[in-house]
Amino acid sequence: MTVLFEENLNNDLNHALKIAIVTETYPPEVNGVASTVARFINGLLELGHDITLVRPRQGLKDSPKSESRFREVLTLGIPIPGYSSLKIGIPQKNRLLKKWSSDRPNLVHIVTEGPLGRSALEAAKKLGIPVCSDFRTNFDAYSAHYGLSWLKSPIQRYMRYFHNKSNFTMVPTQALKNQLLSQGFERIRVLARGIDTQLFHPSKRCQDLRGSWGVREHEKVVLYVGRLASEKNLQMTLDAFKAMSQQNPNLKMVWVGDGPQRGALELSCPNSIFTGVQVDHSLAAHYASGDIFLFSSLSETFGNVTLEAMASGLAVLAYDYAAAKQYISHGENGLLANPEDAGSFITHSLEMARNDFDLEKLKINARKTTLDISWNKITKNLEDNYQDLIVNSSAEDALSPSINLSEMLIKQ
Repeated sequence: MTVLFEENLNNDLNHALKIAIVTETYPPEVNGVASTVARFINGLLELGHDITLVRPRQGLKDSPKSESRFREVLTLGIPIPGYSSLKIGIPQKNRLLKKWSSDRPNLVHIVTEGPLGRSALEAAKKLGIPVCSDFRTNFDAYSAHYGLSWLKSPIQRYMRYFHNKSNFTMVPTQALKNQLLSQGFERIRVLARGIDTQLFHPSKRCQDLRGSWGVREHEKVVLYVGRLASEKNLQMTLDAFKAMSQQNPNLKMVWVGDGPQRGALELSCPNSIFTGVQVDHSLAAHYASGDIFLFSSLSETFGNVTLEAMASGLAVLAYDYAAAKQYISHGENGLLANPEDAGSFITHSLEMARNDFDLEKLKINARKTTLDISWNKITKNLEDNYQDLIVNSSAEDALSPSINLSEMLIKQ
């Protein structure tokens, strides 16, 4: 019986998997979670898998896609306070129970922990469908930046409860895994992030774009890319640039992105360039047209922008944390500031501003570092995790009847 079960399971894994992915953010929304999910979905489709994406409707004109191996289920959503461009999905447990009862996926992958994600978790568990989850956003850390510090502990308890209900949770770094394990999270696996080194490439540098910023050929551009919001610790980026400007007045600051702090930043840094949100090839050109990338956030689970800047050939300064901790070797392919010493960020930014500092070494080595981090490799690792999830879940299901049968025989 065991041999037959293993043969049937291996046959199943040789075919395309039916995967239900549940997320409360997806392109054209612009954030690291949305872009990463889209990358994974495209990679899984290329591997031949069948995907159903469950997400909130993003606008009145938003309609679900229905293709041969990719379908969307759109749900109602409401704007997230402070993030009006993003939606949080409302619970859909009954709808998902009905859908997955008639069209059962091999597994459910839950990306976000909001009401939609929780109802998907409950539906999957009730139907006995294997389910994995992602830890992608430090919502408990964000609470302090919006005057809601008292919510940090309740949010952390909820996140722990949510993820411990799934078969396993995926995180992007070993450091985050260690942190969550110390907080009582269970069954944590590391799944790294990838980078598109063809899109984010030094060759995308655009002299016309630099000219529109008022930058002469040999002058340096200091760049920030991301949401302009308090949880990104932008005051440190601003202070660092002001210190750098006193040492080198020819530097130009360019802010790529948008958010609630844009107005305040425009007042505090009136000579800066604010480009708004940029995507795809335009975003790649903005990255490559910079020289120094300042990223002072301490609220990331990863920080995709760090890899995007490195792949684009920029000299990166970030805290020794998240993606920077994993991929930057201080002094070789970037600079790392001590998270416990706020002043170290400004100290290292001043090093970069010196005319005699070797930025080119950091830029060249940063690009080289990213060449081995392909999305194809990362997506294949995700597929391996999916198959492991199915194997373990199927083995548990197969074991249960045999135990029950033994108990019955003993009772007889």
